[in-house]
Amino acid sequence: MPSLTVENYCKAILQISHQAGTDWVTTGQVAARLSVSPGTVTSMLKALAESDLVEYRPYEGVQLTRSGRTLALRMLRRHRLIELFLVKTLGMTWDEVHEEAEHMEHAVSDRLIERIDEFLGRPISDPHGDPIPAADGQLRGRGTSTLPLTVCQPGDRFRLLRVLHQDPDFLRYLSESHLEIGTVVEVERTSREAGVLSVRGPSGSVALGWNSAEQMLGERVRGK
Repeated sequence: MPSLTVENYCKAILQISHQAGTDWVTTGQVAARLSVSPGTVTSMLKALAESDLVEYRPYEGVQLTRSGRTLALRMLRRHRLIELFLVKTLGMTWDEVHEEAEHMEHAVSDRLIERIDEFLGRPISDPHGDPIPAADGQLRGRGTSTLPLTVCQPGDRFRLLRVLHQDPDFLRYLSESHLEIGTVVEVERTSREAGVLSVRGPSGSVALGWNSAEQMLGERVRGK
């Protein structure tokens, strides 16, 4: 069975790849995602390559092999189903569930995950709008084809479908501002130079940092 560290590395590589829109990711990206040194990452990637979980090229980067991708999708499926389960059954908030799921995803069995998936009605997305891989590894849901909030112009209406920036403080700020998955907002002001974007939502005007707004994904909404 893969170790916890191996599972975390494969999952991190897949998540970076999805967000960057490329199969190959850099050692630095992996190090930043896992908060470890580049030297530690390099050593681990060599070990993963020996296990045929990744293809690693020094000074170029790394990509998952078929077996590495299968493992990564399995871990994503576990993590996102556990997050949704904690929200739906225990009433935990979306800013509380990530750390709990990080620990639990390595301990639960595939049988339990299948029962959770069935119990929840085969959901296609987690509390943050991230698509939940099906048992066969297929990614479903609107979260797989979305645009960042920062592409919008003042006057555009935008439906929030996914939040990639999942720092608990930021998620609590969104909750306090009544900006949740499915909420429609109107863009009021954008300034990449100033690093700020503001929207009008259910509770009024909300200011967002540009980098955070780039990780709020959704779709433009036509009409009023």
